[in-house]
Amino acid sequence: MFKTRLASGIVLIIVLLALGLTGGDVLLAGLGVISLVGLYELYRVFHLEKRLAGGIGYAAALVYYFGIKLWGARLDLFLFAMVFLMLLMAVYVFSFPNYQAGQIMAAFFGVFYTAMMLSCIYLTYMLPNGKYLIWLIFLCSWGCDTCAYCVGVLFGKHKMAPVLSPKKSVEGAVGGVIGTALLTVLYGFVFQKAMGSTWEGIFRLAAISSAGALVSMIGDLAASAIKRNYEIKDYGSLIPGHGGILDRFDSVIFTAPLIYFLALYFV
Repeated sequence: MFKTRLASGIVLIIVLLALGLTGGDVLLAGLGVISLVGLYELYRVFHLEKRLAGGIGYAAALVYYFGIKLWGARLDLFLFAMVFLMLLMAVYVFSFPNYQAGQIMAAFFGVFYTAMMLSCIYLTYMLPNGKYLIWLIFLCSWGCDTCAYCVGVLFGKHKMAPVLSPKKSVEGAVGGVIGTALLTVLYGFVFQKAMGSTWEGIFRLAAISSAGALVSMIGDLAASAIKRNYEIKDYGSLIPGHGGILDRFDSVIFTAPLIYFLALYFV
């Protein structure tokens, strides 16, 4: 099991490195595929993956990514959300009672939860020094998870979310945030010249990463809460040893928007 998890993790890192280092349309297309797979996994929880409402969700995700390609952050999200919601409500009304209200809400929520939030990785890349800043997203998510696990195993005594995730501890969470900040300082030092950054700038990145680490834990727990509600172990089996896209990217989904907006206004 460990070898399988390690091997698939290495492959995943190679794929992400290829997308991140290439950037541009390749990165956007890769995120689009990841978002659609994640959306399928989420829709399967609500039994929407092969139904009309789900199909509208997939189409909305594609339209959104084409919109990001054409207009970037200038895409009119209010117009997009309004049209998408109207289409879903039309399906709900004219096929009544084929759908429960909760399913329509899930169909709407899913596009924002997967496609829109993950697209912030691309938007981060498009910022000045974005080809360096996007790695903070994964450092916050997976670096925090690794540091929190190690500290939690060694020193964890106080449960952070005893009902939802009994193995996570307050000590682990603190270790995750501090570890992420230290990793960011190291990362900033290594690429200081390439980014043209000062030490003040590096410590600012460390502060941003610390906030991202906190949010990454919420993303992880949020995905776990949905699985607990619907009594499923994993969202999928696409990544052997890890589960589905949502199992591996649950914290990234929350971290990406935060890093994007903090980098946009404070870097």
